[in-house]
Amino acid sequence: MPFDGFFTRAMVHELKTTLTGGRISKIHQPYKNELVMVVRAGRQNHKLLLSAHPSYARVQITEDTFDNPNEPPMFCMILRKHLEGAILQDIKQVGMDRIIIFEIRGRDELGDESYKQLTIEIMGRHSNIVLVDKEKERIIDSIKHIPMSLNSYRTILPGSTYIYPPDQDKVNPFSSSEEDVLKEIDFNSGKLDKQIVERFSGFSPIYAKELIFKAGLANRETVPMTFVRLMDVLKDHQYEPAITIADDKEQFYLFLFSHLKGENKQFASLSEMLDRFYFGKADRDRVKQQAFDLERLMKNEKNKNESKVKKLQATLEAAEKADEYQLLGELLTANMHLLKRGMKEISVINYYDENGGQMSIVLDPRKSPSENAQSYYTKYQKAKNSVQVVEEQIRKAENEIAYFDGLLQQLTSASTRDIEEIREELAEQGYLRLRHKKGQRKNPNAKPVIDRYEASDGSEILVGKNNKQNDYLTNKLAARDEIWFHTKDIPGSHVVIRSKEPTEETILEAAMLAAYFSKAKNSASVPVDFTKIRHVKKPNGSKPGFVIYDNQQTVYVTPNEDRVKEMQRT
Repeated sequence: MPFDGFFTRAMVHELKTTLTGGRISKIHQPYKNELVMVVRAGRQNHKLLLSAHPSYARVQITEDTFDNPNEPPMFCMILRKHLEGAILQDIKQVGMDRIIIFEIRGRDELGDESYKQLTIEIMGRHSNIVLVDKEKERIIDSIKHIPMSLNSYRTILPGSTYIYPPDQDKVNPFSSSEEDVLKEIDFNSGKLDKQIVERFSGFSPIYAKELIFKAGLANRETVPMTFVRLMDVLKDHQYEPAITIADDKEQFYLFLFSHLKGENKQFASLSEMLDRFYFGKADRDRVKQQAFDLERLMKNEKNKNESKVKKLQATLEAAEKADEYQLLGELLTANMHLLKRGMKEISVINYYDENGGQMSIVLDPRKSPSENAQSYYTKYQKAKNSVQVVEEQIRKAENEIAYFDGLLQQLTSASTRDIEEIREELAEQGYLRLRHKKGQRKNPNAKPVIDRYEASDGSEILVGKNNKQNDYLTNKLAARDEIWFHTKDIPGSHVVIRSKEPTEETILEAAMLAAYFSKAKNSASVPVDFTKIRHVKKPNGSKPGFVIYDNQQTVYVTPNEDRVKEMQRT
């Protein structure tokens, strides 16, 4: 992973420069494996994100906003008890491992000075955050409890002695000379990048590949020389944080990767880069976990209605034969004198055919001539009456498909708060039953929270992220002469500019937001309609989020995630 030992070292340097000596004023635990601590340092408040997420574990200063639970988790309460108001004395890395220790000085219940260590282990699915009493070397608590049954080497439980993860006995790259590199690498065995990862601490596979690439013709002379040169750059903390997009995959690191050919974007700090890199990623992962049952329900309902439409269309095709059944009944009635019970088929002249051609009619040998004729009249009447019913059922099923298609799109950009609103909507529509937690009461007067963005000219742009928010934004919050946006014939969010006469640039920015929060998020030249709120109507009895509109204009825009991030208001 790019968050390797070198990246950890660089992040510690960045955090020490900004946070050392600061006071911890607030602590929140917005999600199961993540903490946000507000540190007051240098006359500024800094939000420090500590994540033990199995896929997105990291430590950084963040500008992102988080939805905190109504009741803080137990670990958060313990941290508040021991750390709020305490001083962040030092930040350090353990060797070249992905372990960061925050040295914290505070006071206990008696007012005596106490020293705590908040340790963050960034190790993929084994990542953890551990609060340790420094003097006793005992664990106070951790965000993940690891009993001996899961790890025989060390136990991570309150009261246990804190033990660092086992040392990998790798060579320190910063103290290695060219001769040391030559000793550690077998040039005859090949796979030099893998050997570097295995022998030297701090290296991730991708950075080892970069080293070999920079060495050019990799041999016993170029590789050691490049190795030492790159270590000198890292020793002096000469970083140029950058994200490289190559083969539709993003990679971040301390500087540009030369061996990856693609689009590059550089940043002023590591934390700013991580905010951009993880923008939406962790949220989408959390939403995917929390909304697994909703997504399955939506897909099942959509698939069920798609199958229903196919069957109804087959019924409709059969119903369209109504005129043929009428013709057969009339021909049998006209030729009744030729029919006899027991006949399986009869050939008669088709009087409606200009050429007077013969027509074969299948008969039921068990029925009388008049019963056979009546049978075709009955089929005619039944088919004729069913056409209108079947067409109405097809229309309803197609509306259901469009409804769930829109909900599935909303899941792709939903926050955890949005998920709860979608869950409530599905309950209100009768698709599922809500399970209310004990003691939890919802405020009936609570209004949906609308995401806010700022255009280049300072205009405010509002975005609904689900049907409840869309209905509230379009039908209640927005004024009649404000400008409303929606992707043309594509499921997406309602977007409103809080201005009656926006500039052309603001119109394009609002249209870009509408395209970004739609099913066409990854497309180019997305058509977006816009009109005044006064021309947007919600039909009686229609599904949540559904509207019709007129007097619209259309612009074509391409979604830009970087611009969305820049426009978002905290």
